[in-house]
Amino acid sequence: MKKIIPALFILGGIATSCKQEIMNPLTTPSEEKFGIEPYSLITVDHYREAFEEGMKAQNAHIAAIVSDTAAPDFQNTIAAFDQSGAELDRTSLIFSALSGSNSTEEIRKFETEIYPKLASHSDDLFLNHELFMRVKAVYDRLTALEKSDTAALHRLVNHEQFSTVKKIYRDFETAGAALSEKQQERLRELNLKLSELELQFSQNLLHETNNTYVFVEHREELPGLSESDIAAAAQMAKEQGKEGQYAFNMQRPSCYPVLQNCSNREVRRKVYEAYYGRGNQKNEWNNADIARQIVELRIEKARLFGHDTSAEMILKERMAKTPEAVYRLLDEVWKPAVGKLKEELADIQQEMKADGIEGEPMGWDIMYYLTKVKASKFQMDEQQLSEYFEINNVLKGIFHVAEKLYGLTFKEITPEVPAYEPSAKAWQVFDKDGSTLAIFYSDYYPRDGKGAGAWMTELRRQAYDAEGKRQIPVIVNVCNMTKPAAEGEPALQSIDNVLTMFHEFGHALHFMLHDVHYNAVYDVETDFVELPSQVNEHWALDPAVLAVYAKHYKTGATIPDSLVAKLDASNKFGQGFATVEYLAASYVDMDLHTLKTLPQHFDIMQYETSQLLSRGIPQQVYPRYRVTNFSHSLGGGYAAGYYCYLWSEVLDADAFEAYKETGNVLNPEVAARFRKFCLMPGGIDDGMTMYKRFRGKEPQIEALLRNRGLIPAK
Repeated sequence: MKKIIPALFILGGIATSCKQEIMNPLTTPSEEKFGIEPYSLITVDHYREAFEEGMKAQNAHIAAIVSDTAAPDFQNTIAAFDQSGAELDRTSLIFSALSGSNSTEEIRKFETEIYPKLASHSDDLFLNHELFMRVKAVYDRLTALEKSDTAALHRLVNHEQFSTVKKIYRDFETAGAALSEKQQERLRELNLKLSELELQFSQNLLHETNNTYVFVEHREELPGLSESDIAAAAQMAKEQGKEGQYAFNMQRPSCYPVLQNCSNREVRRKVYEAYYGRGNQKNEWNNADIARQIVELRIEKARLFGHDTSAEMILKERMAKTPEAVYRLLDEVWKPAVGKLKEELADIQQEMKADGIEGEPMGWDIMYYLTKVKASKFQMDEQQLSEYFEINNVLKGIFHVAEKLYGLTFKEITPEVPAYEPSAKAWQVFDKDGSTLAIFYSDYYPRDGKGAGAWMTELRRQAYDAEGKRQIPVIVNVCNMTKPAAEGEPALQSIDNVLTMFHEFGHALHFMLHDVHYNAVYDVETDFVELPSQVNEHWALDPAVLAVYAKHYKTGATIPDSLVAKLDASNKFGQGFATVEYLAASYVDMDLHTLKTLPQHFDIMQYETSQLLSRGIPQQVYPRYRVTNFSHSLGGGYAAGYYCYLWSEVLDADAFEAYKETGNVLNPEVAARFRKFCLMPGGIDDGMTMYKRFRGKEPQIEALLRNRGLIPAK
């Protein structure tokens, strides 16, 4: 999912500088290399001015379109509208990217000011009746020709342009342009309130993640943690004014090592309850009632459009199309996943008995004992394994795969371009013909003000200017990987972190390789967007790729074949738990968004619990995200959409079979087809159409089930 301070990164850390009196980096052309904005000079005042000017400029463009006396056509209406928000888009992309990774109190305050204005501005655009009538006139004319005279249609517009017309028309319909005046008035109120609540949900979660701590007084209470994890915990406690103690916040690089490796059950319990309890504490950052209000307002919004549920309305524009299709997929995987989880819980219970612990495993036991059972069954030592996954070597492996598949090469240019963030690195990406394809920033380490998790974002999108010159995209991978324990030390990563790096770079590849001419067809369906990222994970643990990048951080020795064999054998272990916790969150997301009404005194957390118990989830397993910290569903763009990772996994597992079938998983010919049909076109066509052009058939679910070890291998 894309989410939206070191000293060099100012971002509003000062009020108004002399620079601002001369120029605003967001409203003037950049003189920096590749036209990249000087991010460290941007202040909140710059953002405020640029947003206001951007909205004003777009309003002027819209007024010109509406007042045009010529008959509406593609150029004077559709293309003109598509290009109308260029100034605003420039500011919005940069602000979203930087505020998501470097939030400050001043930025958060500004978000509460600007996001309602942007929501209102969007409503003004899409509820503009005169503008909608011009768009509708073009749409009606061209869709009529599609049925009666395709030759005439193709003389007027090409395929991408016709897709742009249809996308923009649907955007107007979805935004409420066809509603009555009274309905539109209520829609504006709902959109404004939802914008405020979703922002509040996200800001509360950010605070809870970065400012919820578990403190441990004595090192002896942390058996099993590595020296680097203990050193990081000691440093965090020192920063919190408790030198001599050990602190863990709710960022995964901080708290997950405790859950996976610490044999102190009581410390694991405290960390587990703090992590899963984010947003559900008795404090001012509680998200339970905010989540309830969001669900209720989304139901009302769906009704305005004639839908019974918000999921029904949302899924119309996705590959799944209906809630029933989503539930069918979840149900198909749920039963074998729960069966596999019960096997894993039996293994865990046996291991607990060996430790003298009676009774069923609790939630805070699962990750720890899965790690322990894995080590016992496969002689796998996760910490030993991490010694082969130093972060810079992992990145070399990621670049190696992109070079072999797509012919891309990478040159570090960190000192030559404006700093996105002091700890980030910058790369110039060259296409196989030697031209500059993109600029890539890698931002891998956690810090205060950075959201939890990992995501890809854009500081500039791929586009074409009025002269037909390609605009080079500026792409960022934002992650929370394990930092070096101290300056000069290596940053050693877990297998999960390695997969996350490959995953997010798959997103980066997708948007580097885009080749579209219109904003309307830039984005793809939510349940297609995870295909490029998830398929890229398949190369992370391929033996041929491991041989390139998995080098011991001390000796430089390549990971031994015996360890690769163990890694392959153990790769599917724990997938019962991983699949069930993911499915549980997906069910909760869908269940909330298929509600038709909310009962009086609706307790959203109790609803989550009762729905999962009714499906037979083992009582000690929580969803991957509980409602109050479920930013995908309630604070971001994945409402009724968390299922999309599984939907995309059906695609990615089947897609990787196309490489395996050739006997060469780095086959550039297959990659060329994938690039042409799935990566370059953006959203010009629907996802299934693009996938079938690549694969020649619809995907089958069996490859996914085999990959997760839920059914026997071939």
